[in-house]
This record gives sequence, structure tokens and C-alpha cells, in this order.
Amino acid sequence: MLKDKLSLLPDQPGCYLMKNQDGEIIYVGKAKSLKNRVRSYFTGSHDGKTQRLVMDIADIEYIVTGSALEALILECNLIKKHRPRYNVMLKDDKSYPYIRLTKERHPRLEVTRKVKKDGSKYFGPYPHAGAAQQAKKLLDRLFPLRKCKTIPKRVCLYYHLGQCLAPCEFEVKAEAYDDIMRKVTRFLNGGYPELKQDLCKKMEEAAENLEFERARELRDLIQDIDAVMEKQNIVLNDNVDRDVFGYAAEKGWMCVQVFYVRQGKLIERDVSMFPHFHEPADDFLSYVAQFYHEAPTLPKEVDLPQEVELELVEKLLPDVRVAIPQRGMKKNLVQMAMENAKIALHERFQLMEKDEEKTFQALGQLGNALRIGLPRRIEAFDNSNIQGVDPVSAMVCFIDGKPEKKEYRKYKIRSVNSPNDVETMREVIRRRYTRVLKENLPLPDLILVDGGKAQMQAALDVLENELGLYVPVGGMVKDEKHRTSRLLSGDPPQETDIKQGSQAFYLIQRIQEEVHRFAITFHRQTRGKHLTASELDEIPGVGPKRKQQLFRHFGSLEKMRKASLEEYRKAGIGDKLARTILEVLGEGTSVES
Repeated sequence: MLKDKLSLLPDQPGCYLMKNQDGEIIYVGKAKSLKNRVRSYFTGSHDGKTQRLVMDIADIEYIVTGSALEALILECNLIKKHRPRYNVMLKDDKSYPYIRLTKERHPRLEVTRKVKKDGSKYFGPYPHAGAAQQAKKLLDRLFPLRKCKTIPKRVCLYYHLGQCLAPCEFEVKAEAYDDIMRKVTRFLNGGYPELKQDLCKKMEEAAENLEFERARELRDLIQDIDAVMEKQNIVLNDNVDRDVFGYAAEKGWMCVQVFYVRQGKLIERDVSMFPHFHEPADDFLSYVAQFYHEAPTLPKEVDLPQEVELELVEKLLPDVRVAIPQRGMKKNLVQMAMENAKIALHERFQLMEKDEEKTFQALGQLGNALRIGLPRRIEAFDNSNIQGVDPVSAMVCFIDGKPEKKEYRKYKIRSVNSPNDVETMREVIRRRYTRVLKENLPLPDLILVDGGKAQMQAALDVLENELGLYVPVGGMVKDEKHRTSRLLSGDPPQETDIKQGSQAFYLIQRIQEEVHRFAITFHRQTRGKHLTASELDEIPGVGPKRKQQLFRHFGSLEKMRKASLEEYRKAGIGDKLARTILEVLGEGTSVES
């Protein structure tokens, strides 16, 4: 089927959607020529990352567009909608924070990631929430706008600090707010030097009048403005707000750096790193499109590296001056962004290599200690219950020393009703590996159970005597502080020679902590469902929402039993359903008409 579809692909621009055997969209891409781009996945050699993508492709759909620009915009929308697995960070699911000046009778400032068409003013984007919160905190001290989400009944501390006009108690004219909002807007648009100059003048006057506390407060505000708004290390004389982009791509990974230049000053940067599947320039273009997708504010200028199709970006951002600088400071800024991206990418590779080296060292030490070779697939089990109530078990899987969360499994225990950890382990091992044999799933190189000799013997008995499997089993033993202390192995179980502080010991510790976390989280979920279960669950017409409505109104089942029909009416429950509830709860004889 795929071969037939590939032969029918049009030589036109558009977007393609790759699906797996379950019909799930796993990758979205754009192309000037759908025919050439999609066929390229199935010809020639690719790196391991792209090979994994191709192996998962079971079907392909495509949408023809009128131009490459339409394909670029459609790709943005499809990635946002479907969030495909293989688009990874390129889908840019992080939304950037903005400072919002609300359009209310009593306006206030807040940091938000949701931009709405509600008449409010939005300033940003900021590269991270910390920068936005820091700027808002400074603005809260400088301008006496409302701080409370809901207006209180009396004045609060902000009024006494001179940071709020107290609309809760005093009438504030619209003209006063208009003046403050103009100052806030001017400040965030780069007019802070004027305010800083005014504060300096007031500080000097306060010092001359021997008002030293006031002078110190003003000095601190000036220092905060310097710290928050003037972090630049590069200054351009044109005072233009611009975003400067640079990127680097290597070994299937891409790093994009964005320099925020405001009023000609480099004040902040943003770094994104993600795997990519196409030509670096194409995927960088997709990143830029998504970066400005539905952005409420835009800079006056965007500076890009030379490899980018300038005309396409100009069409994408018609109200922005898009440039590829050829000389001077702006070209130096682009080169600096490119160099920073390259350095960040190499640093990531070095960290990945060190991490991989440690992981394989740990696997090698563990395999040598157990005399089993390299345990590339490890499955670990843990049980959880409270005095035998709601017993559950969980399995986690580590492949090449890293958690593979798609392989995690949860088990509700069926045959054990008492706090019997050994029989619980016996049941879960039986269920897991019976299914492995039945469905021809991969067997682990090592099985780890949380517990000592008894749990190990139970696992070995089921594997060898019931299922005929001979897989190495280890027992992860904890100390009195519930921390990993040693590993048992063999038959009969004996302590292995793995030293605390070795890479192998740290790996076992990580596995034991992960399986314990997974098991106890599952147990809490199961127990929580049982705790919220009640007699109401058996009544037709009473679903989760209505059940919540009843408890919110009455507070308990006892009060529901004794309530009258009139009280049920007040809770929004009809007479017929109310009678049914009272009958089920055992107070049907006291129903009032």
C-alpha cells in the first residue's frame, strides 16, 4: 500500500502526515515537492533516529497547498493540533510567558502564558517565567496598580507601602489609571531610562532633606531597574526592538538560539534543542514559523542566518522587517548566536557521551557481578498495600540503563487478600511472564524484585518450575531507612559483591526508587477510588458530577438519608431521583411530599 501511495504522490507543495499501525499521527512535515520529500524517507541511508521513524510508518496522508508558505503555516497548525511523537521539541509545545495589563475597571498586572483577545495589553514574550516574574515584581513596586485578584473589603499592606491605590476603599478615577497604564506601557516598551532618571532626582532630593530611608528605597529601586531591564552586554545605536536567530545542527540534533534585543540592547536569550529529520535550514524555518505562531506582539525586525529563505519568512511576517545582515554589528550578533548554538550542541553531545559511558559502565559492572553478561533489558517489580487492603504490584523496564516508560505495567492483585508480599510477588511474576510467552514478547536479561530471599525464591519457583524459564533474578534489599543497601542473586540467594558508590550500585538504586515510586503511585490511585466509592454509585442517574453535587450540598451520606424532598430540590435534584436516593440509602419511609 505504501509503495502504491508513494508512486501517486504529486509534485506540489503541501504537508504530509505519517501514521503508525494504530492510525496515530506520529510525524508531520512540509515540502515544496511532496513527491521528492516523502520518497526520500524510503531511499538511501539514514541515521538511527530516522530509521526508527520509518519503521513505525504504516500509512501516509498528505494535503496539497497552493504555496510553500501555506505548507509552512499548515504544518504549524497540524503540529499544534496532533502533537506528533517524532516532532519532539520542534512542535514547541512550551508557550512563552507574557506580562498582561488587564482591561478592567481596576487594572492589574499578571504573568500569563495564555494570550486572549480580551482588550488587555500583552508585553513580551519573555524567554522564561523567571524573567517575566522579575519584571512584574519590579513593576508592582513602581506603579500602584491593584495587586489582588478579587477586591477585598478593606485596604491591605500594599496600600500602606504606597504600591496600590486601594480601590477597595477609595474611589479611583479612570484618569488616574490611564496615566499609570501609559507609564507602564512606556516603561515596558523601553522608556525605563526616563523613569530611572526621575527616581535618581527624587533620591537626591530625599537625601538633601535628610529622608535617608526614602532615599535608600529609591536607590534600591534604581538598582532593581539596572538588574532587570539593563542586562545588556551589546548596544546598537538604532534603538530598534529585534530578535536575532542562530542555529547549529549535527548528528540529527538542532540547537536554536534567539537573542532578544530591545531598544538596541541585548537583554536576554532563549535556547531550544531538539532532534530534526530534514535539511537543517528547512527545520530551522519550521521553528521560526512556530516561534511566531499566533504571537500577540512582534519585534520591529528579525535577523536571520544566510541559509534561510528570506522571501518565505517575509511572507510569514509581513509586518516585520526581515533581514539577513551582511556587515556590521547585526551580522556579528547573528554569528554570535550561531556560535553559541554550536557550543551548546557540542556541550550536550559531551554530556550525553559521559552519561552513556557511565550507564554502560554500570551495566558492565552489574553483569560481571552476576556473571550473566550485559543486562540490556532489566524488568523490576514492587508490591504495595496497606495491611493487605487494595494490594497492587508494578513493573518498570530499563533498557540500556534508561527507563522505558512505554514498557511499564500495573497489576491489581487478585488472589491475595492479606498482607502477603511473597504470594503477591508469585502472582505478578506468573501473570507477567505467562503473557510474555503467550504473546512472544522479549524476555529480560535480568529480573529484579523488591525484597529479600523469600520474594526471590517465589519468583524463581514460578519462572523455573511453572513456566520453564531460566532468567537471572536479583533481590533488591533495603536498610532500616528504606534505602537500597545490597543486591541478592543466585539459587540459593546470596549477597553479590557490588560496592556502594559504584556505578552498578547507583543503577540498582535508581531502578528500586523508580519501581517503588510507580507502585506506590498506582496504589494511591486505587485506594483513592475506593475511598470515594459510596452507595450512591449504585443509583441510576447519579454519575460522578451529580455525586459531587450532592456531597457539596449535604456534606455526608448521613445528612442525605435524613434530608427532605425540599432540601433535595434546593440541591438541584428532582423529586423522582430524590425518592430513589432516599430508598437506596435506607430512609425511604421518611420521604415527604
